[in-house]
Amino acid sequence: MSQDAGTNDTPDDRMSEATSRILELEAELEAAGDATTAQGALAELKAILHDWVETVTAVVATPGVGRVVLIHANGRESRIASPDLPMLLSKPARFATET
Repeated sequence: MSQDAGTNDTPDDRMSEATSRILELEAELEAAGDATTAQGALAELKAILHDWVETVTAVVATPGVGRVVLIHANGRESRIASPDLPMLLSKPARFATET
């Protein structure tokens, strides 16, 4: 990574750097990973993800710990750690007002 923390990096550079870093971390765990950025393959994977998301019957978002749990129709759970997704799925606090 550059010393200026990505100030001159393009989105493609940041994506490439992130996929490389993730693959290296997976290799340290002795678990092979696969990164795809080709548009055709990416479109196919997104379609698979959309189908998978359609099996979700419940969502538990916990922004405080950066986690989302998806509960699927078959009863299985999928856990997603993310700094952004729980916030996207959470509703803002509403306080009752007295009239």
